[in-house]
Formats: sequence, structure tokens, C-alpha cells
Amino acid sequence: MNKNNLLRALLAAGFIGVSGLALAHGDVTPQPVETKGLPDLGEEWADENPFRAPSEYHDRAVEIGSSAYNQNCARCHGLEAISGGIAPDLRDLEANMDGDEWFKERVINGAVRDGAVYMPRMADTLSQEALWAIRTYIESEAAKR
Repeated sequence: MNKNNLLRALLAAGFIGVSGLALAHGDVTPQPVETKGLPDLGEEWADENPFRAPSEYHDRAVEIGSSAYNQNCARCHGLEAISGGIAPDLRDLEANMDGDEWFKERVINGAVRDGAVYMPRMADTLSQEALWAIRTYIESEAAKR
């Protein structure tokens, strides 16, 4: 292979790698999440994260939450819940009732400023189980700090 062909191949490989990273953040439209293995929480929202405490569901919630976060949240809030500055670093939410209240309000109502949607209403697409699993995943990432 001559130098020009080698250079083209390297540039193409680099472009494919970079474009793959850009696409890895997911779509801005919330994507449904399979929550098999988690209990049905019903229609009324829990006041606090039901998967936070160690239980038979905690690890499954972290697993589901990781996938759901990467599909639905990472684009703005950063991979592994580490913000790149576009949106708040969710690891800074306290693992207590106040953090749960803020989380619920935001995922149910979204965030709109001056008519611009900064965060869609995630609860319109994702179940309560999926959203609490995301919260559980975020808390597991915050614990690694």
C-alpha cells in the first residue's frame, strides 16, 4: 500500500471512529426502556427512589438504568453521568428526598425556558420504573467519586 492509500485509510478509520462516538450519545427523542426484572410501581409516583436501598432489585435497576441513561440522557448529561458542561452533572444530586423531588419534577415536566425545550418530558415515554432505574444508576456513578 502506498503512502496516499495508507493516509486515506487512516483518515477514513478516524472519521468512522469519531462519528461513532457522536452517535453513541443517542437520539434527543426519549427512547422506551425494557424494565423486565423490576417490580411494577403502579401509576402513582413514589416519593423517593424505591431501588436505592440494597434489595433484590438494586443491581438490576443499576443495569437497566445504565442502558436507559446511555440511550436517553448521555447526549446532554455526559457519558457515565459525567457532565461535559451542556447540562447539569447529575452525580451532584443528593441521594435523599430533596434530590428525588427535583429528579421527579424534572423527568415528569421536563425543562422549558423562553419556549425552548432544554429537556423533554421523559415520563411521557419512559415508565416510572425506568426513570427510577436511571436515578439508581446515577447514584451508583456518584458513589464512585
